Amino acid sequence: MFDLNAIQSSLRDLKLDAWLLYDFRGSNPLARRVLGLDEKAINSRRFFYLIPAQGVPRKLLHRIETFVLDTLPGEKVVYLRWQELQNGIKELVSPFKRVAMEYSPKNAIPYVSHVDAGTIEMVKATGVEVVSSGDLITVFEATWDDAQWQMHLEADQHTQAGYDIAWGLIAERVRAKKTLREVDVQKAIMDHFARQKMTTYHPPIVGVGPHSGDPHYEPVPLKDSEIKEGDFVLVDLWAKMDKPRAVYSDLTRVGFVGKHVPERYKEIFDIVAAARDAAIERVKEAFAEKRDLRGWEVDDAAREVIKKAGYGDAFVHRTGHSIGQETHGNGANMDNLETHDERRVLQRTCFSIEPGIYLPEFGVRSEVNVYIDGDGEVHVTGGLQTEVLPILAKY
Repeated sequence: MFDLNAIQSSLRDLKLDAWLLYDFRGSNPLARRVLGLDEKAINSRRFFYLIPAQGVPRKLLHRIETFVLDTLPGEKVVYLRWQELQNGIKELVSPFKRVAMEYSPKNAIPYVSHVDAGTIEMVKATGVEVVSSGDLITVFEATWDDAQWQMHLEADQHTQAGYDIAWGLIAERVRAKKTLREVDVQKAIMDHFARQKMTTYHPPIVGVGPHSGDPHYEPVPLKDSEIKEGDFVLVDLWAKMDKPRAVYSDLTRVGFVGKHVPERYKEIFDIVAAARDAAIERVKEAFAEKRDLRGWEVDDAAREVIKKAGYGDAFVHRTGHSIGQETHGNGANMDNLETHDERRVLQRTCFSIEPGIYLPEFGVRSEVNVYIDGDGEVHVTGGLQTEVLPILAKY
């Protein structure tokens, strides 16, 4: 829901003069969400909506589509010719020095970059400084209210229970000496989600042996592997309640199909778990000290542990991602590998912490979710796995 007062308050807090929201044919879904526009009703002409830190917003609209922003407050300026568009942009931004847009210098944070380079050039040509709206997007697209936090906790209960389904099925079939494949476990988890009235954009990852060493492995019928006694298994699952505005729970755990876990698996798991815990501690320390925390700092905390253990080259993805109504949300990512994420980790946002070590014969990832509430308290959901699960000893 569009909230002008809240946006203007955030602009002042961030010392920004204005926010210039732009869209063309649905190219900027973040802007459309912030403005509360119907994501299915895509306009065919460019529009701009300027929100000043103080004062009345202004709209720049094509003559064919002057109605596009009628649900929003503000004065309306209409253009037809391209010269009128350029002059209209200059009039919108001329009173200001620093204007935020869905832009990231050098595309450092591609998740924010929804305004094309040519449009940015047009705005910069007026003499204003264009800065990234990354922190604004986090505030208005990635923060949760109390109802969403409760829906996350509900989803967390069911996603954790999904592991009982997976490990129990593996133990049952192996003891009975019946064939069990990765896709069978995947289907059992999806059936569990359906029974709990949950939804997800993609089935879970179930990877055995070398497949667990592929961070984005996807089991495919007839090309997946059989699960047997003595195998190492990784299960990464994510889902949310099938309710409006529900948010995801996203977890990863590992197990060994046997009663006693081999030392090699224990060794690698312990390193990954230590990296996970170091990242969590970095978050807790920052909020206890009431200091700004950037996504890259959390990544560094986890990555340093794995580097010191000699497996830096085997940690091939960021430490974590924003979580929201999509499993990969639009807030700060815990990343100093794929990007240098300088966005602030804000209160009322959630993200994963999921370091991993991926070797040719197997891979370990340990994933939990972290939510910062409105008081700055750090909540860890998903359950901290403390050892590789000996499946046949526990189920």
